[in-house]
Amino acid sequence: MNKKYADKNRFSSKEKNVATGRFIKADQSKEELSPGTVLNKFLSNAGVASRRNCATLIQQGLVMVNGKAILTPAYRVQNNDEVVFRGKKISGGKKVYILLNKPKDFITTTHDEHERHTVMELIKNATTERVFPVGRLDRNTTGLLLFTNDGELAQKLTHPSKKVKKVYEVMVNKEVAEQDLEKIAKGIELEDGIAAVDDIAFSNPADRSIIGIELHIGKNRIVRRIFEHLGYDVRRLDRVLYAGLTKKDLPRGRWRHLSEKEVRQLKVLS
Repeated sequence: MNKKYADKNRFSSKEKNVATGRFIKADQSKEELSPGTVLNKFLSNAGVASRRNCATLIQQGLVMVNGKAILTPAYRVQNNDEVVFRGKKISGGKKVYILLNKPKDFITTTHDEHERHTVMELIKNATTERVFPVGRLDRNTTGLLLFTNDGELAQKLTHPSKKVKKVYEVMVNKEVAEQDLEKIAKGIELEDGIAAVDDIAFSNPADRSIIGIELHIGKNRIVRRIFEHLGYDVRRLDRVLYAGLTKKDLPRGRWRHLSEKEVRQLKVLS
């Protein structure tokens, strides 16, 4: 190739990145461009929170790497780096997936400032890794609750676009009228929009106070609010299916680790 021609067509490093869609700021440090896991993903994988929430925590100055506060979520963590969040050392760790059949009177949170019982107490012997609950069940709702330190999977499972299937069994204070069942099936208008359900039916034709309801929306207390809107008092609410996982052979208050097959199915689903 003619040297003069080659010189004319030689891109600068900045031009190469623009041409390939990978524009890099001139002042970005070599450390940030080196191989490794970005900090917010590292924290999310360790079970601190979702990637988005981890980014916020980093920007608030709550994360230290090798003794220095890092404010950039895209900072890349190297294998020998020491990462500390709120005074506790964080390690990447192995991925853990735990399914709990939650009983009543436990709060779905990793800690509670009022010192009420939390679901973390129920799985305290399940793993030494730091895990968190995926989504929420309110204090008086029972049933399936998933825990993991796989922040990426958790974020996908809770995103509305994934339409993750959840099935609840509801017991109310009186028989549910057929017309009310039809109203719920069509979608009830609540203060925060339409509460759309995927399916609804009587669980036991002999007892019309017990209803099975399938939905994928994740609005706060949605099942209770649907029935309360129509004048029913929810006496019992139990999640019997979550993302294809069931309560089979899992008594109330007990937990188990997911099988490799179940984890693969969750990842395909999400």
